[in-house]
Amino acid sequence: MRDAIPQLATFGGVGLLAFVVDVGGYNLLRITVMPDQVIWAKVVSVTVATGVAWLGHRYLTFRRTRRPAVVKELLLFGLANGGGLLIASGCLFVSHYVLGFTSTLADNISGNVVGLVLGTLFRYFTYRFLVFRSPQEETS
Repeated sequence: MRDAIPQLATFGGVGLLAFVVDVGGYNLLRITVMPDQVIWAKVVSVTVATGVAWLGHRYLTFRRTRRPAVVKELLLFGLANGGGLLIASGCLFVSHYVLGFTSTLADNISGNVVGLVLGTLFRYFTYRFLVFRSPQEETS
């Protein structure tokens, strides 16, 4: 557990930066070019934030266990983030379209708070046990 604390702290720092990119991008898109496309605004903001997160996690958080096969790692990272995006978008969809909470505040709470927490849990474990596994861990 002691070894996990610095990794979790770095994971949180990189995640915080990606969060700022995601939420800032989402809200910028909502008030400018995508005011009526809440799901697509989320898809675009998460896609940009995913690029930021991959670089941060590859070179900081999981630098000791990253894969030598960069393309494979990036594809797995993209899939893990796709899962996180589905979770956040699902929360946003239910809140906005099913429950009828259509305000910007409600959209931010559902997509950027509830969806973020659930998606982050999913992504951390996916990154740790699938994406950033060293070759030694794969053979054992």
